[in-house]
Amino acid sequence: MALNPFFLQGSYGEQRLVQELINEQLKIYGVEVTYIPRKYVRKQTIIEEIQSSTFDDNFLLEAYINNFDGYSGAGDIMTKFGVSIRDELSLTISKERFEDFISPFLEGMDDDEIEVSTRPREGDLIYFPLGQRIFEVKFVEHENPFYQLGKNYVYELKCELFEYEDEVIDTTVDEISDVLEQTGYIVDLTLFSGGTRANASATINSGYIREIFLNDDGSGYTSTPTVAITTAPSGGTNATAVAITTTRNNVSSIKEILITNAGAGYTIAPTITISGGGGTGAAATCGINTASRGVISIVVSGGGAGYSTTPLVTVAGPSVGTTATGRAVVSAAGTISNVYVIDPGEGYTTTPAVTIGAAATTGIGTFWRNEVVTGGRSGATARVKRWTKSTNTLQVGITSGTFYPGELITGAKSGAEYEVNVSSANTTGDKYKQNETIETEADNILDFTESNPFGNY
Repeated sequence: MALNPFFLQGSYGEQRLVQELINEQLKIYGVEVTYIPRKYVRKQTIIEEIQSSTFDDNFLLEAYINNFDGYSGAGDIMTKFGVSIRDELSLTISKERFEDFISPFLEGMDDDEIEVSTRPREGDLIYFPLGQRIFEVKFVEHENPFYQLGKNYVYELKCELFEYEDEVIDTTVDEISDVLEQTGYIVDLTLFSGGTRANASATINSGYIREIFLNDDGSGYTSTPTVAITTAPSGGTNATAVAITTTRNNVSSIKEILITNAGAGYTIAPTITISGGGGTGAAATCGINTASRGVISIVVSGGGAGYSTTPLVTVAGPSVGTTATGRAVVSAAGTISNVYVIDPGEGYTTTPAVTIGAAATTGIGTFWRNEVVTGGRSGATARVKRWTKSTNTLQVGITSGTFYPGELITGAKSGAEYEVNVSSANTTGDKYKQNETIETEADNILDFTESNPFGNY
């Protein structure tokens, strides 16, 4: 049997009045939150799992806080990773305000980015300004109150504290950006705007090794072999050298032997022995110079900074004779750690000056927030959180790999290029993540390395 037509079950006018009253109440008693919709960047193709997403839009929206005595949820709990915050927040927003103010913008976006535009979606973010915290929408209740006058007027958003992972959040709202800059796994990089030249000095003497001849490069080396040179006569200086290995056609052999100290006081050519490294067959001999003096060693007095490629080493020549040459070694920190003597030269009567080429000049451009930066040698990547030009400090998060001091990092969008001076220890920008501190303090109470404190076994 049909309903009685003479009694209304909620007219349009009544429904309109209720909606306007709700809207007015929210504007009077609510708080202004920022609604941040999630955009899908990439999905897993089999089960449509979201692999990465971005948040680059924001909408101010009035909301009523349903929590009257603080955050709900599990609160602060102890886990094996430290203290974890499980706060929850319940917000009520106007259905009409969302559909009129936010939905039209979402409808114009690509379907791959925004699947549902007509209502709030689970996974979207809410910035709660009173607590300066970001919450993630976990459930949207659209039937409470239950069809009052035959219609629904509000959405109730069940939210949990957002755990920042690898999402890209760029709302252009300074207040939100300040919160995000201190959230997640953060690495502070101190950068160079230019390198520092290394310094070195030479030592000359006679009775030195003039040249090393690699008679047989051997094979089968799995690590660097040891080069031993017989000691110099009494009063002399022992010669030292290192082997440089290479691989050709899947065969590892010795490429060359470089002099680290040519020695002094030798009257006959010393014997060179190559051992270790897992290979066999390598052999070398040398010739000496007893008639004049040459550069027997080049000592680095200042390693400089900012080197990413091997610089040229220049040794001043003698008045009459052969000019010595050297080769610099660049460390992972971007400094000059050593200089090999490639050719000691001959005919020196005074100590020559040694000049090491300057580090490459870097420090170009300005990094952009949220752009990807990549290390030239390490291949590590990260997203920019903050760039402070005055101190050349770059804060990055979502780091993949470890940045090496001395390597060049480049911004993908800005094109900015700088040398890494210092990469600080990674820090977690969450004051509640104190697992290392808790573990250290716990070890002082119960030491499981000694015995089981709870029994005999």
